[in-house]
Amino acid sequence: MFKRRGWLLLLVATIQAGALGSALAGPSYMQTNGRTTQPIGHYELCKRSPVECNTKTASQTPTELTRTLWAEIVAINNDVNTSVTPLTDMEMWGVEEYWSYPTNGAGDCEDYVLEKRRRLMQLGLPAGDLLVTVARQPNGEGHAVLTVRTSLGEFILDNLDTRVLTWNETEYTYLKRQSERNSGVWIAINDGRADAVASVR
Repeated sequence: MFKRRGWLLLLVATIQAGALGSALAGPSYMQTNGRTTQPIGHYELCKRSPVECNTKTASQTPTELTRTLWAEIVAINNDVNTSVTPLTDMEMWGVEEYWSYPTNGAGDCEDYVLEKRRRLMQLGLPAGDLLVTVARQPNGEGHAVLTVRTSLGEFILDNLDTRVLTWNETEYTYLKRQSERNSGVWIAINDGRADAVASVR
């Protein structure tokens, strides 16, 4: 029984650690290549709430990833994933695309991202290290995740996965994300692992 319990504890620790161990072998960062179009949902969010998109940060080194911060990132990712009910914008708002916080306890992928971003900023992480990111799933559908820039690489917080992985350990094709220097500007991503098409909504 003790051996089994010890094995289970080790397994849980390994799952919670996610990609942290592999990141120690060498940080991995996305390659970006210039300004691109802003998703319509984000553009409309900026119009409704300009404070969401007027954060400008100077060039900086990414946030130092400590064990304490890692635990907080994992906890926030898990808490938002389990406390928000998945509903589409059409189901909630009657429109194709509407980015908002899940204040009513429900939302789609962008809403999960915005809530995780807000909670991490409340911990003191800078907006420039918390980037809303648009990707394509293996089935071709568009998706939004949160990229967290750290000294040990860039990690993905995803409502479709309980794990926090480095960006290159996921199965997504990354298309574009917020600029780390200006939260209202979007930059294209050169994924390098697959051919990406122009953009998604």
